[in-house]
Amino acid sequence: MINIIISGSKGFLGCNWISFTKNISTYNNISFERNTKIKDLELTKSTKSVFLHLAGKAHDTIKSIDSKVYYEVNTDLTKKIFDEFLESDINIFIMISSVKAVADHTIIELTEDSNPDPITDYGKSKLYAEQYILSKNISDNKKVFILRPCMIHGPSNKGNLNLLFNLVSKNIPWPLGLYNNTRSFCSIENICFVIRELIDNENIPSGVYNIADDEPLSTNELIRLIAYSQGKKPYIWNLPMYIINIIAKLGDIVNLPFNTERLNKLTESYIVSNSKIKKAINKTLPVSSKEGLIKTFKSFMTYTR
Repeated sequence: MINIIISGSKGFLGCNWISFTKNISTYNNISFERNTKIKDLELTKSTKSVFLHLAGKAHDTIKSIDSKVYYEVNTDLTKKIFDEFLESDINIFIMISSVKAVADHTIIELTEDSNPDPITDYGKSKLYAEQYILSKNISDNKKVFILRPCMIHGPSNKGNLNLLFNLVSKNIPWPLGLYNNTRSFCSIENICFVIRELIDNENIPSGVYNIADDEPLSTNELIRLIAYSQGKKPYIWNLPMYIINIIAKLGDIVNLPFNTERLNKLTESYIVSNSKIKKAINKTLPVSSKEGLIKTFKSFMTYTR
C-alpha cells in the first residue's frame, strides 16, 4: 500500500486525481487540510509514502484577488509543508507549480532550462516556492519533483476554455479568426498519468519537469474542435484586430470578463516542451491534444445541462 497525502484534494486537480486513481487498489489517498501537520497524520503501514502538493491559488484574470494571497498560499504554505516533509518519513514530494513561474509570454519553445522571469504575482509566488525547495539539502532517500504544467483542462474545468465553449454553444461567431497563434495544453488525464509514473517508477530522477500534451493547437482549431464535439458547424469571423483591441481595453476599464489579459491568453502563442518528462518516464502520453480537448468539451455539455 502506498500512502498519498494530498493537499488541495477538493480542487480541480485533486478531484480528478482521486477519480483517476479510484481503481488503483495499492493507493491510499489521504486528504491533507491546511492546518494539519504531517507528523499528526495516522498513516497506514506502507512500502512508500508520497506528499502530493496540489493546493494553490490559481491565476485570476479579472484581478479580483489581493496579490498577497498568492504569496500566502503558493509560497508560504508550500514552504511550511516542504519543511515538514523534510523532517518526516515521507519518501516523495510532488509539487504542482506552473509554466507561469518561468514566463507569462513566450517567443520560443519553453523548456526547463529557460531563464525564469515571471511578471505576475501568481508566477512570482510559484517561482519563489520552487526556489525555496531547490535551495534545500535533500537526503538520498527522498525524491522531489516540481511539475510545471501549462493550461490544464478536463471535466469541471473553469477558465478560458469555458468561455470559448459557451460562445460556440450559443452559435456566437468567433471574431478573432485573424489572430494566428499556437498554444500548448495539458489534459488532466496526461498530468495524472505523469504523477502516477513519478510515484510508481523509482528510476525517474528528482527535478523540474514541464507537463504538456504533445501537439500545440491554435485557438481557431479549438473553435473547430468545440463545434465538432457538439455536432455543429464552426463560425469564425476575421474582424479587424484594432476593433478587437478597443473592446478589450474597454473591458479593462469597466472590469469585463473580456479584457486585454484574456485577449492575450486566447490569441498568444505559448509552446511548452514536454521532451524531458517523456524521456524520463520512457513512455508516450496516453491522450493526444485533440482527444483530450474533445473529452473536456464533451464533459462541459454534461455539466451545463
